[in-house]
Amino acid sequence: MRKPAIPTLTRIFCAIAIGLLNPGILPALATGHRFACADYLQGKVFIVAADGQVEWEHPAASCNDLWVLPNGNLLFTTGHGVKEVTRAKQVVFNYESKSEIYACQRLANGNTFIGECNAGRLLEVEPSGSIAKEIRLLPAGKDGGHLYMRNARRLPNGHYLVAHYGDQAVREYDAQGKMMREIPAASGPHSVVRLAKEHTLIACGDMVKDGARVFEVDADGRTVWEITSRDLPGISLKLMTGLQRLPNGNTVMSNWQGHGELASGPHVLEVTPAKQVVWTFADHQTTKTVSSLQLLDVPGNATKDEVWH
Repeated sequence: MRKPAIPTLTRIFCAIAIGLLNPGILPALATGHRFACADYLQGKVFIVAADGQVEWEHPAASCNDLWVLPNGNLLFTTGHGVKEVTRAKQVVFNYESKSEIYACQRLANGNTFIGECNAGRLLEVEPSGSIAKEIRLLPAGKDGGHLYMRNARRLPNGHYLVAHYGDQAVREYDAQGKMMREIPAASGPHSVVRLAKEHTLIACGDMVKDGARVFEVDADGRTVWEITSRDLPGISLKLMTGLQRLPNGNTVMSNWQGHGELASGPHVLEVTPAKQVVWTFADHQTTKTVSSLQLLDVPGNATKDEVWH
């Protein structure tokens, strides 16, 4: 049963009270986004209204990546697999693997891109489940381990961007799997987004103490923008996971709070290029560890390279 909506004034007063009682947690700002998110620890995916109320949810074990497709279905990872589920909660695509899986993406041709972490495989899988293309980043039979790969994306030119968490580097591979570029990403890259003019936006984790950050590099690898806890009074970044750059230049990012950091700050933040916080989502009763998100009030077809997160 859907929870009754909380009146706006009540939400604001409650948020202010929470902030006063616990200054380390910034209260959610009044105007928000409608978005979808994955909760890794709870094993669920959610669609959340702009007022913060949950519209829809579905089980998704150890979910790290998700997409809302143009037809309204959700595509998401499930620890060792990938599923596509309708809003009526019917499974219409299912892929299972022995490898841990942290990345998925629906392609324009209807195939699904999948990144297998332990196996070090980049796959393009047909709707039938048959593998249409396989790129091996590791020799067959070698286990890259739990930290080998987090999110990965297939780019419009057929290249692949891969966040190699344990190696603390983002690598770009061509269509045959040859490494074309490496971007150092201290503290472990979790997610990576290719922006205009060959810029790259990267979210980093907690491999290094106080190393959580989001930064942007240009085509030559120079850092042109970065945000850390030092830029955000009252907010501590724990392990940065999801990313989305908005048309107005703002950046929305998810602040994963596992590893003993539950309820230690907002799950989601929107910041301006000047690093001003303009929106947060911090419902710690409904969600625990937001690992990926997609804003639903930003236009664009996620299967045609119009939405990147």
